[in-house]
Amino acid sequence: MKVQRNTVLVVLSFFAIYFIWGSTYLWNKIAVTELPAFMLAGIRFLTAGSLIFIISKILGFSLTITRQQFKNTIFAGFLFLTFGNGVVVWALKYVDSGFAALEVSAQPLVVLLMMRILQGKKIKPMSIIGVVLGVTGIFLLVGQEDVIAKDGAVLGMILIFICMLSWSYGSLFVGSANLPMNFFVNTGYQMLTSGISLMIISTFLGEDWISPAQWSTPVITSMLLLIIFGSIVTFTAFNYLLRIVSPEKVATSSYVNPIVAMVLGWYFLNEEISAQSIIASAVLLTGVYFINTKKSLTIFSRFSGKRIPRKTVEDLK
Repeated sequence: MKVQRNTVLVVLSFFAIYFIWGSTYLWNKIAVTELPAFMLAGIRFLTAGSLIFIISKILGFSLTITRQQFKNTIFAGFLFLTFGNGVVVWALKYVDSGFAALEVSAQPLVVLLMMRILQGKKIKPMSIIGVVLGVTGIFLLVGQEDVIAKDGAVLGMILIFICMLSWSYGSLFVGSANLPMNFFVNTGYQMLTSGISLMIISTFLGEDWISPAQWSTPVITSMLLLIIFGSIVTFTAFNYLLRIVSPEKVATSSYVNPIVAMVLGWYFLNEEISAQSIIASAVLLTGVYFINTKKSLTIFSRFSGKRIPRKTVEDLK
């Protein structure tokens, strides 16, 4: 079935993945200072998934899906949440929230290379420049001695990069997979199954579960924000956009997320923003811009309601 595009929903969804998602690095960083990483992520997605199903029943949405759709939601949930998010939360124990967001901002580069390798898409000259700048920015970012010297920092960086691979492949998979047509229900299944998986992983790793009665006020606030806005609102918007626009366009959230995360981390957590980090972010985000610059025209044309000639559309792909 072809999904109908709603301009207002597209704009609101982009706002969610740009700004709200950028804030989740701060919320996760606050929560993971007291809670075990996989337990934190598991509770977050179990609660969010359950709330989504309750809201869906109230709104009269059918929760019935096919066996293939159920399998696909489990797989997508693993790529995005069980591994893609759970491991990033764990890595936040060792790296700053702004640093993690900036590293993740290289995702459009990974998506582009995956589309080349897995789908045979040609890389245009502008995108090649973007790849070079992106790689340069990453090396400037991770090449800071004071950052690498921190305990567990190198491992955290490597794991975040592997998570990017998971998210990027998930973006390509979801774009064509047979998933529930209702984006709210689709999100609910991914979160509920991932929440269960994360709690199993937490148990297997022997994490010490902490009762909510023992959580501090900042952790409780962060968890509520992560569940309501960082999970239910933003991930539903993310799933919606992946079926409406191309994966590269969804990945443009990487322009804004690290800036939001770095400013919030600096303001609330006193995280240091070094001159080299600023230079690295400028180089890296410029590279991301070069990767997506021609394709961004498609988004604005859809907002304006103007048709693009077929030949032009093919050129932009």
